[in-house]
Amino acid sequence: MNRRIDPTLRRAAPGVFAAAFGLALSLILSPADADAAAAKAAKPARATSQGAIPRGPDGKPDFSGIWEATSSADYDLEPHAARKDAPPGAGVIDGDSIPYLPAALEQKRKNFAARESEDPRVKGWTLGVPRGIYYPEPFQVFQRERDLTLVHQFGHSVRTIHKNGTPHPGGDRNQFWLGDSRARWDGDTLVVDVADFNDETWLDRAGNFHSEALHVVERWRYLDANTIEYRATLEDPQVYSRPWSLAVLLHRHREKNFQLIEDYRFTTDYDQYYPPRPPAPSTPAAAPQGQP
Repeated sequence: MNRRIDPTLRRAAPGVFAAAFGLALSLILSPADADAAAAKAAKPARATSQGAIPRGPDGKPDFSGIWEATSSADYDLEPHAARKDAPPGAGVIDGDSIPYLPAALEQKRKNFAARESEDPRVKGWTLGVPRGIYYPEPFQVFQRERDLTLVHQFGHSVRTIHKNGTPHPGGDRNQFWLGDSRARWDGDTLVVDVADFNDETWLDRAGNFHSEALHVVERWRYLDANTIEYRATLEDPQVYSRPWSLAVLLHRHREKNFQLIEDYRFTTDYDQYYPPRPPAPSTPAAAPQGQP
């Protein structure tokens, strides 16, 4: 399961969130696992004779590392010309357009018109799935045999992809900003089934969106030791007339000393309130004349 950080709490000082994130990761991983995961992320797993890609002790591909997409997908998933707030892009979806239902297409147009203020990104909210993967900021993968933990630089959202065969929790009360992710292996491809979403996230800056009925199937596959092909198929009977797919490439960061740096730039208006300051000392009232 995944929890969104309350926007009002994001405004805390960077040091506070660094400590909070460290605590959160320690709850996900045991101390030994956390140390091992950090070391593995800093130094990618060694490629084996089974193929020139990193593999874990179980022989499966190891996606540990820091990754980032370099496409213009977050500006608009569909093919688009240049506009004042976006460079041109050829699009990353299969086909020319997202197959919206008529009413949903009208809502998408409204979103586009109000994108400067209504995009959840500009409110500092969690980006969601799949947007967090192709958003133009890095994210880090910590992989163990039973799960993967994804940490995003933007807002430090943390997502767990379970690989232990457990099902989605389901139910109307289980709706998450990042959905609920359950994975299996198909050869060297990691297939991730994501469900149980809320409807608070967008798919890009152009207002493409979904409802709570969104269902995403991701496919993670190495093209080489430093490149992942990421594909996602989305279906949502309340918004789309049929399932549709997108694909982007993820590139491993290999720069010296590269690391995630927490990004809460869209909440800087609240910096004046954090960390909380003690009230100013009051000045004692002067005693009336004639009294000691």
